Amino acid sequence: MKPAAPAALAAYAATIAAANWLTTRYGLIHLAPGITATAGTLAAGAALLARDLVQDTAGRTWVLAGITVGAALTWATSPALALASTIAFSAAELADMAIYTPLRDRGWARAVLASNLVGALLDTLLFLWLAGFPLIAATVTGQLVGKLLWATLLPVTAVTAVRRWRRAVPRYAQQP
Repeated sequence: MKPAAPAALAAYAATIAAANWLTTRYGLIHLAPGITATAGTLAAGAALLARDLVQDTAGRTWVLAGITVGAALTWATSPALALASTIAFSAAELADMAIYTPLRDRGWARAVLASNLVGALLDTLLFLWLAGFPLIAATVTGQLVGKLLWATLLPVTAVTAVRRWRRAVPRYAQQP
């Protein structure tokens, strides 16, 4: 287990609980004309990235522990939402893990983008259905835009840009 593992695990469980709290509190929100999403969509998208950090720093078993802690935190807010969330996150994370793990050695960004695409789609469809939200194009689109564009693509692009910059700048220029 790497030193960053406890922080990654805490962030993962917190993003799950935050996604569910926001959804319980605010329900569906409008992202753009004709596009809606649950209020916790961005936090749920961040959970997909945090899951990958937990796997990289602590291992796959701890990912399941993070889901359990997130579900326990959600239970206090809404037992029904906690159940829908746990089932959706578990299924999505197992699919995500099945894709992320073999791709990780070929590059972090590639692994995150591919696994989050599948994880976001599965989580969206299962969660909306189990939690009783409408499975309509506007809501599914909103969920995927939030999870994939704002909570996955933008952070991955930023990390990739920083990594490229660090490789391009001579070591002595990086030191304070």
